[in-house]
Amino acid sequence: MSQPQSPGLWYFQFMELNILKQIFFDKHKHWNRFKEKYGTRIRPIVIKEVEKFRGCGNPENGFKLFVCEGCHDVRRVPYRCKGRFCTTCSVGESEEWSRLLAEDVLQVNHRHVIFTIDEGLRDIFLLHRHLLKDFMDEAARILIEFFQKKAKVTPGIIAGLHTFGSKVNFNPHVHILVTMGGMTKKGEWKGYDFLPFEMLRKQWQTVVLKLIRRGVTEQEKKRIQPRLQKAFSKNGKGFYVHAPKQKGNVKEQLRYIGRYIRRPAIGLNRIEAYDGQMVTFKYVDKTDGVEKTESVTVEEFIARLIRHIPDEQFKTIRHYGMYSRRIKNLCKKVLAAWQATSRKWILSIKKTLRRKTWRERIVASGQKDPIICPHCESYYEYKGEVCKENGKLTIKVALCKTTKAYLERMIHYFSSQQTTQKEKEINSIQTKGTHHVCMPAL
Repeated sequence: MSQPQSPGLWYFQFMELNILKQIFFDKHKHWNRFKEKYGTRIRPIVIKEVEKFRGCGNPENGFKLFVCEGCHDVRRVPYRCKGRFCTTCSVGESEEWSRLLAEDVLQVNHRHVIFTIDEGLRDIFLLHRHLLKDFMDEAARILIEFFQKKAKVTPGIIAGLHTFGSKVNFNPHVHILVTMGGMTKKGEWKGYDFLPFEMLRKQWQTVVLKLIRRGVTEQEKKRIQPRLQKAFSKNGKGFYVHAPKQKGNVKEQLRYIGRYIRRPAIGLNRIEAYDGQMVTFKYVDKTDGVEKTESVTVEEFIARLIRHIPDEQFKTIRHYGMYSRRIKNLCKKVLAAWQATSRKWILSIKKTLRRKTWRERIVASGQKDPIICPHCESYYEYKGEVCKENGKLTIKVALCKTTKAYLERMIHYFSSQQTTQKEKEINSIQTKGTHHVCMPAL
């Protein structure tokens, strides 16, 4: 096997491909400065997720080893962080989730319903994040109660929380995927394709204002009462509820809506420029539908982005009605029995759903098979992998003595590089300290 290559080279090559990593972690050290400035005001989960993002794709945090069976070319595939802030991981997860969703739900028409709120109330949810779960629950409850009252059925609902607007500002709203119809008490499927927007908007307005009033302290309620009153009087018809009719293949509808529900706060393709101090990104202005650009300082850009990292264990995707995890399988069994007699097919043929491997996902995206050697067209063979345990790299798998020896050399190389880096940092701090002692006090 070839000698270990510089891990620093791999890491910075990856950083060059990801402009968001440059903004946070390049030579200007904007993220470190941000942490020093705002300290304890930053939620612990934010620091945890951003640090995971920093190490994503860095082989110093673990990798799998592949060797070409023809020319013996060595390939190291680094672990991904699978974090909630990482744009690279979230795009792949979004695509995979939407694929599984399209296979798992009922093969009937669904509507994509969006519940938004008055602009003056957004910051209340930023300051009181504990209200966001009830925010999602109430949106789903309004739809379930409408279907139960008007159509006498229970629909299936999947709700996704977005806290971001087009300008990456804090704008909490709920995206809902709802079946156009539902299951009756007799266990039969009944279609229903009507949503009264005006009524739902008014109900949603009332629900949100009551939710805020009961979720904050009396002192806070007095402080925000003028904003609540203004939000009520300014929106005579209620808050915005939108549900465009979907066209085309049901499965493609579901995959599209699924990707939309799981999308990250900002895609890398929207970041147009970064000069070390300012970030320029494009967005579609919802008032006129025109694409525009905005330039903000890096500090402002970081502040906007990290607000959208959810709290620890908070689920931004929730299931209700027939899709509730508690009764989903039971509902499917009942509907399967019904469709066998009615000859109306709304359930997919039962099959085992599994997540695609990293190789399958790469090939499905239209890229070259990563297991085929670009030099000789032979296949790469899996030989072993290294992972991090208790902060130290250890060999997890080594299929032969040669592989074990090679992985040991790699671990030694990484360790020596990290030690050298730490020594440089310590020397730098000591040097700064010496200069400070020699300088006169200001």
